[in-house]
Amino acid sequence: MWSRPHPPTLVPMSDTPVKQQSTAAFYGQAVASFAVAMAATAIGIVNLEADAWVRAFLGIAVLYLVTSSFTLAKIIRDRQEAGQIVSRVDQARVEQLLAAHDPFQKL
Repeated sequence: MWSRPHPPTLVPMSDTPVKQQSTAAFYGQAVASFAVAMAATAIGIVNLEADAWVRAFLGIAVLYLVTSSFTLAKIIRDRQEAGQIVSRVDQARVEQLLAAHDPFQKL
């Protein structure tokens, strides 16, 4: 005799937060490194024996490079975070299907 399948039970997603990969020391090193690199570049451009317009052009080019780098880093981070969210949703769906599956149920 055919029986109606049981409605699937909802399995809650795990509440474990996504583990942050970097430490405070790594963050501090990255900020310090960025500050030293920007200061060294600014000092180099200011002390460059060239016309003012050449130094201004190099300064603008450095600022453009920095903003582009920040944008690229943000895009890469956003894509990675989106991939983690999709992966967690897929994992929850698989867990839900496995919880609802009864291997001993007769067809």
